[in-house]
Amino acid sequence: MSLDENALAGETSPYLLQHKDNPVHWQAWSVSTLSAARALDRPILLSIGYAACHWCHVMAHECFERPDIATQMNANFVNIKVDREERPDLDTIYMNALHAMGEQGGWPLTMFLTPSGEPFWGGTYFPPEPRYGRPSFPQVLTAIARAYRADKENIAKNVAAMKEALARLGAPQAGDDLSMEITDRAAKSLLGAIDSVNGGFGDAPKFPQVPALETVWRGWRRTKDRGLRDATTLTLDHICQGGIYDHLGGGFARYSTDARWLAPHFEKMLYDNALLIDLLIAVWRQEARSPLYAERIAETIGWLGREMRQPGGGFSSSLDADSEHEEGKFYVWHEAEIDAALGPRSARFKQFYDVTPRGNWEGKTILNRLRHLDRADDATERELATDRDVLFRARAARVRPGLDDKVLADWNGLTITAVANAGRVFGRADWIALARGAHDFVRRDMNAGGDRLWHSWRAGQARNQALIDDYANMARAALALYEADGDDADLAQAEKWVVAAIRFYWDDATGGFFFTASDAEALIARTKQAHDAPNPSGNGMMADVLARLYYLTGKSAYRERAERLVRAFAGDARRSVFGPGALLNGNELLQRAVQIVIRGMRGEAATEALLRAVNDAPLMNLVLDVVPPDRDLPEGHPAFGKDAIGGKATAYVCEGPVCSMPLTDAGTLVAVLKEK
Repeated sequence: MSLDENALAGETSPYLLQHKDNPVHWQAWSVSTLSAARALDRPILLSIGYAACHWCHVMAHECFERPDIATQMNANFVNIKVDREERPDLDTIYMNALHAMGEQGGWPLTMFLTPSGEPFWGGTYFPPEPRYGRPSFPQVLTAIARAYRADKENIAKNVAAMKEALARLGAPQAGDDLSMEITDRAAKSLLGAIDSVNGGFGDAPKFPQVPALETVWRGWRRTKDRGLRDATTLTLDHICQGGIYDHLGGGFARYSTDARWLAPHFEKMLYDNALLIDLLIAVWRQEARSPLYAERIAETIGWLGREMRQPGGGFSSSLDADSEHEEGKFYVWHEAEIDAALGPRSARFKQFYDVTPRGNWEGKTILNRLRHLDRADDATERELATDRDVLFRARAARVRPGLDDKVLADWNGLTITAVANAGRVFGRADWIALARGAHDFVRRDMNAGGDRLWHSWRAGQARNQALIDDYANMARAALALYEADGDDADLAQAEKWVVAAIRFYWDDATGGFFFTASDAEALIARTKQAHDAPNPSGNGMMADVLARLYYLTGKSAYRERAERLVRAFAGDARRSVFGPGALLNGNELLQRAVQIVIRGMRGEAATEALLRAVNDAPLMNLVLDVVPPDRDLPEGHPAFGKDAIGGKATAYVCEGPVCSMPLTDAGTLVAVLKEK
């Protein structure tokens, strides 16, 4: 193959296509590209990013579009460009290699590799001239090219050190079962890291870190420690009212650059929004039905359906931070624009949404309600909603941020779960249908044969072998749909995906799931982790899925595998409370599930009344099954043999092997569930 031209024009990734006209001779990652590098004995410059990444755009404009820098890159390196969302397996390996060097991670990720793909040095963003305390990119290129030619001994030492560090990614520390006492201590430790003024973990920049925040919330539900409760709601209130939320169009940006949640990097990622929807549902059910949380759930699902849904049903990956080459330009306002759009109504709106002549960010205004965290009276809120609608329509005339319209199975799984759960809890059949459409898209158009999946899809092409996160999140999505509308095919599909995951990803030696399949491309490391980054780990989600399947089917093999999975990572989970949130949360479900079986027909008034009582209950560990009278429960189920009483829809509340007396009255069921 030729390395003398840019080869990205034939790719489908929007991120790779952003670089197809660079003078750099970019190649996609492939076995043939690495073979060519070995034949030339030329080091690899690996650049990893994603389409919505602001600093990726900056480095591209400053460095990759410059002919002089491109000439230097082309003469000394085989240049490979990777979309981290298409190839998270590669991103995981090389980001961990950067961390092993003692460097802080981020994107763009810039790594230098041997021709065999072994890392020996790296960084993130490099400027075209020395600044920010960083060397210039040309200086880095010169130094690395010289070192590779003249200092092979030190290169070899770096490679050996990286190999040793990467080997640990596939060998987590095992331990005994994780008790609830350990999980309680983790929640308390996380509480100590939460900003008591603005919420969120640590100082700027601030990420939602939803799995960890859910661990804190679950701690409140178990222990009734109000500090855990207040820290969670404080964080969610600031996220929901801050500039990280799009107050006109719905949806949350990826993170805040400041401690107050005012100024985001404006990209909107699918997974963040899915995770926040699901946590807001859980907290809304407990927190006196907070109108703020209900509004943010509805508005964000509205954004998903309006702007992120593909014609075939799947959800796109992200919206860019930039438009017209300027970060946040689509979202920010000048006071004069607000005045022109709202006329005499603008004074009140400006008061509530922090609009001032000088702005609150780089001379412009990011709309937010951080000075008005509490809702106004209902009449004022209705008027403000009218004002927001006027501004939303005015904003529609602007140049929109770029859409990364590839469909990722794992991120779609998270979103399907959140939207299906919201549809069930809020009684919104249209939301369940939205989730169903995405599930059917992945199952149909991302089917790799049999019950195997592709990881990504775009422009009619599915590609990249699925990862454990794809199977875990899509199986969880199928179970959420099963709980929402009771289609037995969803339960069967979840089991099929889990069977495929066990066959190709399970580690028979020590337990747990590898990130990549046993028949996937051989990389320099095969990772196996249960740390969330920032979406929940595949192993953490699979603990949840296996637990649910055990409770729904009564098959003890699912419980045994879930317990072995948790033990495989228990040592790591004890050492670090930051990271294993999804594993801790899945383990709690395994240990403390509240199974509710309703014997009755969906659609009948008595059954729906019992369902409403369940959906209103603030249960974190709910496993719901609506069983029609003509279907038996599995023999291993604690409610096996328990039927409807007197021909009426009947609920049973089961914990462990013990079930409640039959409950036919919705009010009585509500009272029972309040105690759970």
